[in-house]
Amino acid sequence: MKKIGLDIMGGDYAPNNCLEGAALALNELKNKAKIILIGDSEYAKDFFQSHQINPDDFEYVHTTDVIEMGEHPTRAYMGKPKSSIHLGFTMHKNKELDAFCSAGNSGAMLVGAMMTLKTISGIIRPSIATLMPKPNGKVGVMLDVGINADCRPDVLFQFGILGSCYAKEVYGIENPRVALLNIGEEPEKGNLVAQAAFELMKDNSLYTFVGNVEGRDLFNDKSDVIVCEGFVGNVVLKTAEAFYRLIMKRGRSDEYFDKFNYELYGGTPVLGINGNILIGHGISSPLAFKNMLLLAHQISSSDLNSKIAEMININ
Repeated sequence: MKKIGLDIMGGDYAPNNCLEGAALALNELKNKAKIILIGDSEYAKDFFQSHQINPDDFEYVHTTDVIEMGEHPTRAYMGKPKSSIHLGFTMHKNKELDAFCSAGNSGAMLVGAMMTLKTISGIIRPSIATLMPKPNGKVGVMLDVGINADCRPDVLFQFGILGSCYAKEVYGIENPRVALLNIGEEPEKGNLVAQAAFELMKDNSLYTFVGNVEGRDLFNDKSDVIVCEGFVGNVVLKTAEAFYRLIMKRGRSDEYFDKFNYELYGGTPVLGINGNILIGHGISSPLAFKNMLLLAHQISSSDLNSKIAEMININ
């Protein structure tokens, strides 16, 4: 049975949304995983009792120390060893958790991933990914979407490894097609970084590279994995989120566009580190926390990190 840690002090609406989400996830994870709640255990138990939920269905690690959203990530992580985020990483490093989830200070989460768990040997930079829903019912993966604003060509090449492993091991996409996001399909298009990355990716034997794709190809079926710098990926991600909110404000409902609701995906894994870490949106709802916990179980039950390490060693 997997053990999944949840930081109940992280997020704009913590701890209530965290606890509601944990209760929702419990119904689907019973007999599959144990949810360990890291934070104010007395508050959590009182909350569950007041909502007719059995507190004994969860395990607890008590702390009231919190890394606030506005704190400097490195200083806060190093200076607050009893914070819910720091304790979660320590437990994961000590094999007391199979995965750790938080919607708290994302910078501190990345610091913890790099300092406590460290990257898989050979990985230059970790990455975070997002799912790209497609009209045909399939999903694609795009990375990086925020933590690597500037990337060298070899980093983009490695994102192809991270993305293809994630698509295959977690979402069951056999032989994922990897593409490079660019301003044109021709090999000579784009800035110098994109041109150099194309040359690295086109001759590799580790994954199937299908060339450049443009912004109009983000949601079609030309590729399964789209690689880009974090600056570009974050702009795309935030634009998609804004477009979804505009549709909702106009009172429109559409089966396809409903898939752009972040709550359905819960969080994003940090790919390329020695562990299973998921970062949630600061405004995460109970449904988002539920789905983040379900994804954490799915990832921790996969062979993702060993496959990434295997491909990197081949390279």
